[in-house]
Amino acid sequence: MTHADIAANMSRMGVQRGCSVTSVRRFCEQNNLSRWGHSNSDLEMAVTRAINQTGPTYGRRMMTGYLSANGVRAGECRVGRVLRTVQQPYSEARRRGARNLNPVPYEAEYTGHKLHLDQNEKLVMFGVTHVLAVDGFSKKIVGHATMPVKNNLTIYEQVYRSAVLDNGMWDQVRVDHGKEFYLTLFMQEMLSGHRHNQERRPYLQTPSTSNHTVERMWPEINNRVNYPLKEVLVQMVDQEILDMNDDVVKYCVSNLTCQTSQIGVSRAVQAWNGHRIAGRGVPNRLAEGGCRAKIDEVFLPNASVAADMYHQEVGSTLTRLSMFGSDPITSAEDRASVEQHFTEQWPDISVLFDEAVNYNGTPFKNALMFLINTTKRFA
Repeated sequence: MTHADIAANMSRMGVQRGCSVTSVRRFCEQNNLSRWGHSNSDLEMAVTRAINQTGPTYGRRMMTGYLSANGVRAGECRVGRVLRTVQQPYSEARRRGARNLNPVPYEAEYTGHKLHLDQNEKLVMFGVTHVLAVDGFSKKIVGHATMPVKNNLTIYEQVYRSAVLDNGMWDQVRVDHGKEFYLTLFMQEMLSGHRHNQERRPYLQTPSTSNHTVERMWPEINNRVNYPLKEVLVQMVDQEILDMNDDVVKYCVSNLTCQTSQIGVSRAVQAWNGHRIAGRGVPNRLAEGGCRAKIDEVFLPNASVAADMYHQEVGSTLTRLSMFGSDPITSAEDRASVEQHFTEQWPDISVLFDEAVNYNGTPFKNALMFLINTTKRFA
């Protein structure tokens, strides 16, 4: 019901004063009444909580998507006003740092036409690699994984296989020339008969700079996840707190940073898939229904079986487990003790990420040093 509707109803009820549209609007504003499902104060609290979890780089569109993914639905304009109010320095920093990207011609006809995979190695020196899978039509991120070192089996299992089981078969997979996608491309070719359009090549390898659709996701991940954590880690190396030549230190740094950054990536993916892309729409809605060609799980073996098939067919052996540094703990009992001691100190590591993206790296730094010292004690 609009302010005019309320004013008209009041007039019909015989109210003599205060029933103009202006009076009704002023009364609603003074008493924090609105037509929306969330009052201004409730929305401000929700946005404040979200900022604590996502940091300063989420603008109105990404923040609207993140709120929507967490059950809070509000218009972009309202969210934008709240962002400018509750964290003015963050809003001003985003405004000054706005970038304009030149448009790149691209065509994908429907969800399931092209699947783009790429890796991000901004934290590779600390044992962290991200891999994303993006549908070319809807721009929805349909799969992602974080690992210490890029690994064929992990990428196939956690990114490609997961995306296909959830959505169906893509006509074409697009990657760069990296060796880490060999198993994924092998399985895509083996299953090419299950695709919707079998006239297209099952996969295409192009230079990384030509894989535009997924490449444009990385600035989002870098600003919202990688750079805040990298700043803390580089500072610790510069201050000689971390010795990255020590295999135990490398293992611990990779272990905790992978877990922490995975939290940020998951949040960024939620926000991206729920935000509105100008001129297109919301990725989640555009991708509803998934790919046109569905496939049964029986045709998608797990990573270990797929690697055996690759070896039999191609003759090459893929690395089963990739590790950054070395784990000095050999017994399951000691490993459980380390995990228990760490959990007692930091039961929720999402707090470490929350603080890091809001310019407070001390909790992450303290947690990392505790993990290193505890691991060495039980080694």
